[in-house]
Amino acid sequence: MQDPSLLRLVCFIVVFGSCALWEYRFPRKTLTQSKWFRWGNNFALVALNSFLLATLIPIAAFQAAVIAQESQWGLFNTLSLPKELSILICVLLLDCAIYLQHLVFHRVSWLWKLHRVHHADLDIDVTTGTRFHPIEMILSMLIKVSLVIALGVPVIAVVIFEIVLNASAMFNHSNAHLPLWIDKRLRKVIVTPDMHRVHHSVIVKETHSNFGFFLSVWDIWFKTYRAQPKLGHDNVQIGVPEIQDGKEQRLDLMLRQPFARFPTTKD
Repeated sequence: MQDPSLLRLVCFIVVFGSCALWEYRFPRKTLTQSKWFRWGNNFALVALNSFLLATLIPIAAFQAAVIAQESQWGLFNTLSLPKELSILICVLLLDCAIYLQHLVFHRVSWLWKLHRVHHADLDIDVTTGTRFHPIEMILSMLIKVSLVIALGVPVIAVVIFEIVLNASAMFNHSNAHLPLWIDKRLRKVIVTPDMHRVHHSVIVKETHSNFGFFLSVWDIWFKTYRAQPKLGHDNVQIGVPEIQDGKEQRLDLMLRQPFARFPTTKD
């Protein structure tokens, strides 16, 4: 299979454009910060992350899957399962792994300081789904590559998963109105914007809930699901309590946030 970078880029552009248009036409919440200031800095962080990953990580998940397949490494390269079943199971396992990784990044103090950059966005919209500190991105890629090799994930499963993961991250971070009757049905299976908005609340108990990125079933099964924010979606405050200064949305300040001292607050 050819390198899917172009396919992933096309999917990114299509999904991003669709979500951006959706939240522009049907916004869920009124933004509190300058959209263009946030978008400019969030995209600058995306560009920096892309450069660093390409420079520092010799292989990505796709290349790792190719190597594992050619070398017959990993669990699923030793099992005689139908190809379609292996693909399905591996996509589910990878999604569960992302859920667990997300949970750990909230529970371990130094990892939370990295992940907090994502949560420190004072509004939540489609660009928030792409906003992560470079060190977190590097750690996430190393975890993903290791998991792909250990499991022997089929190449096509990696491609499917990465496209779905990126698309779902943009979808569920969108500041877009989804009719409640649709949300109620969708969230039984996948993470919706309203469900994930709870996760970006400044209220600590809400921040540490709803860890799923694509499938919502992990939160439901592992008892980390929270249906609605305490103050309702119109009044929920986005971000983290200790980083409420709008200037912290600048790229240089986002990069230093994990290493900076901020006043501690109580929920």
